[in-house]
Amino acid sequence: MRKAIFPGSFDPITLGHEDIIKRGIPLFDEIIIAIGVNAEKKYMFSLEERKRFIEETFKDEPKVSVITYEGLTIDLAKKEKANFILRGLRNPADFEFEKAIAHTNRKLSKIETVFLLTAASTSFISSSIVRDVLRHGGEYEMLVPEAVRVKK
Repeated sequence: MRKAIFPGSFDPITLGHEDIIKRGIPLFDEIIIAIGVNAEKKYMFSLEERKRFIEETFKDEPKVSVITYEGLTIDLAKKEKANFILRGLRNPADFEFEKAIAHTNRKLSKIETVFLLTAASTSFISSSIVRDVLRHGGEYEMLVPEAVRVKK
């Protein structure tokens, strides 16, 4: 069984995340969207809201599940018996950052990371951009899935 973990903070999930997950569905038997919890980070959306946004977005997709976790992603992968980590790449900076993490994860656990390039139409979107637009009352709706279109 090809099981992948797609980790992130998803504060909030964006159309870029949604695109990577949808394109990953044919590649894997199961995708676990894993919302990481970092006590030192200040989130715009609560953990419950972030989880609900993702569950609503993928409610009709049986291959996708959503969980929350603390600690190392490789420990979660081992616990969930996942053989892959799925990651999206928007630009060369993402690649350099993600490459270092992937090498470290493989060294520590032998897990493979699968990278998908974001679609050109969503490659400029990041959760931090969405949060900034939201903070300033801008139109964020075209950056996020329908389930996130709740705040103004």
